[in-house]
Amino acid sequence: MDASEQALVEAAKKDPSGFAALYDAHFERIYAFVARRVRDRSTAEDLTAEVFRHALAAIGGFEWRGVPFAAWLYRIAANEIADHRTKSAREHESIAHYEEPVQDSVEGIEGIEHRATLYRLVDGLPADQRRVIVLRFAEERSIREIAGALGRTEGAVKQLQWRALQTLRTRMGQSHG
Repeated sequence: MDASEQALVEAAKKDPSGFAALYDAHFERIYAFVARRVRDRSTAEDLTAEVFRHALAAIGGFEWRGVPFAAWLYRIAANEIADHRTKSAREHESIAHYEEPVQDSVEGIEGIEHRATLYRLVDGLPADQRRVIVLRFAEERSIREIAGALGRTEGAVKQLQWRALQTLRTRMGQSHG
């Protein structure tokens, strides 16, 4: 148990504005956890917001049981995803556009941490490179579409993408050994 995290939880129990520090500390990993399980970005954003809304509402009942605070958030996230899938299945009679849930394991948590680090590193890219990466991989746009959106040539977009990927590879190597 991390004493500083426990202090943050206790502060949030006394004053809801103290929850902001917990949100900041855990947002990326919870978003990565949710985004890994749903393919739609806006759904992942909505579910992540619900996770933190539920956590804030229930923080008074949180008890330390020898596991990190993040584990509690992951459980809330898993429940939110399950609820969303159930509701979606009722509405659409098909959940084919979702990935199968990954067993909660050390590898799963490490993968979440890895993706959270990647999101952080993408945010640290120069603005043009970051925009190309987001358009290309998060929004799944073609090089041609990106070039049109940015008012650049396809060659310039490919060069920005290449530089961004090289930078990300280098930084990921540094942060993960």
